[in-house]
Amino acid sequence: MSYRIAGIDVHKKMLAVVVTDVEVQGEYQFEQRQYGSNPEHLQLLAKWLIEREVEEVVMESTAQYWKPVWGALERYWKSSCQTREAAGPMSGTLHLAQAQSNRGARGRKKDFPEAERLVKRLVANELILSFVPDAEQRLWRAVTRRKYQLRCERVRLQNQLESLLEECQIKLSSLVSDPLGVSARRMLKALAEGEMNPAVLSAMADKNLRATQAQLCDALGACAELRPIYRRLLKLFLEELQLIDQQISQLDQELANLLSRYQLRSST
Repeated sequence: MSYRIAGIDVHKKMLAVVVTDVEVQGEYQFEQRQYGSNPEHLQLLAKWLIEREVEEVVMESTAQYWKPVWGALERYWKSSCQTREAAGPMSGTLHLAQAQSNRGARGRKKDFPEAERLVKRLVANELILSFVPDAEQRLWRAVTRRKYQLRCERVRLQNQLESLLEECQIKLSSLVSDPLGVSARRMLKALAEGEMNPAVLSAMADKNLRATQAQLCDALGACAELRPIYRRLLKLFLEELQLIDQQISQLDQELANLLSRYQLRSST
């Protein structure tokens, strides 16, 4: 009984695809096709793999370009393959090979030989395969990855803001544990909008703040002579930080929505 495997060499705009029966004696006989990487061509690729009764597909993890190919085959080819009569336990399996494990001899890279080598090394168990979570878990990863990037960006901006305040001789961070807390933001916002009286700024601090009014006035004393350009820079920092905080809050809500049905299951 034939058992067909497809190998895909992935490029940004083009896919080199080969299909062969791996249970034949002697040399593999590869059938070659070339497809584009746009959605229409990916559907045609999935349709062709179904027609050729391909059981497994292996592709190389080329940059980020493998992701739409994987998603299209997962959607259009995998389900059809698994529901086919006489489908085996490995039917509909997608493999993502690390590029280093499919590296050939030095020289010019050739597309179809790369795809053929993927199949040969998969059969020989010579490829290093990467774990790819299912579509829903990939959504979780996309949201959490973006949240992590925003948090890193927030820390970077906070450090830049503290550096700007030191340059302006505003020593607020030496008295306030959180320079982006409610009290500090209230004072910095008023400072950015043109307030020049240290006493007025220090009066905006929360009553529970450990620093005294006299200490805050001393730390904010340089605000009377602060140049307008520094005020505008400070305003830009505060606006950007506010936007990042809003986006992090939106991502938290997206995660809560994605995980809500699992929370309902655990509570019942």
